[in-house]
This record gives sequence, structure tokens and C-alpha cells, in this order.
Amino acid sequence: MTRYLKNIASAVTTIFEGLTITASHMFRKPITVQYPDKTPVPLKEMLFPRFRGLLTAEMDICTGCTLCKSACPIQCIDIDVTKPPDRIINRFNIDLGKCMYCGLCTEVCPTQAVHFTREFEGSSYDINDLVHKFVKEGNPVTPYKRGA
Repeated sequence: MTRYLKNIASAVTTIFEGLTITASHMFRKPITVQYPDKTPVPLKEMLFPRFRGLLTAEMDICTGCTLCKSACPIQCIDIDVTKPPDRIINRFNIDLGKCMYCGLCTEVCPTQAVHFTREFEGSSYDINDLVHKFVKEGNPVTPYKRGA
């Protein structure tokens, strides 16, 4: 009988402790920050230096070497380059819907043309909007040549 009464007393005290914690939160000032309007510092300035945001490619310094495409473990980078004598980049797409932001493509790029940005708001209602096309269709790009 004493064990039964001890269990009841233990249940009542634990419920009371839980309710006091809940009640104390009811009278505290909320700490929710309304993003992005009322942040004290812009979020891009609060990010870590090695933050991996959205991937981008600078086509004015891209050599068309396709190392980023071969380094990508899930093939989210799609490049179409015509071979010599006249190398031309016909297509350069990055599918951010498939990308796992591992950074392997940025490490192998000899000119750092493929890199992460400080942007992180890339949500979309349509998955096709997550394919970023850096070469417009019908406007091929001449690759960058070092020393030229």
C-alpha cells in the first residue's frame, strides 16, 4: 500500500513540476525574431566564412574543362562543350534540386568559376526552377583562356 501511495505522490509532483515550467514560459517575453524584417544585422553578414549557399558559375572565367561535372558524385552539373579546334560551351546547367552541396565541384575548378554564394533562399514551387542555366540557349560561350 505504501508503494502505491509513493507512486501517486511521485506522479503528482512530476506533473506539478511540468506545469510550473509551462506556466513560467507563459509570462516570459517571446524571443522570436521576425525574419527578415527585424533582424539586428543582415543574415548574410552573420553567416560563417565557409558557408555553402547556392552554387553559381561565372561564365567569363570558366575554361570549359568539365572537371566540375566529373567531380560531382550525383551528376547535377550538365555541361556541353564542343571539342577543339574551337572550344565552345553550349550548355552549362546546375540542378540545385539534386545538389547535395558537398563542394567537390568548387575544389576542382581551376579558375574558381564554380563557387558557393552567400545566398541561401532558393526555394521554389516548381522543381524546374531549381535548374540554373548559365548559358542561354542559342548563345554559346567562348571559354576563358589563361594568359590570352
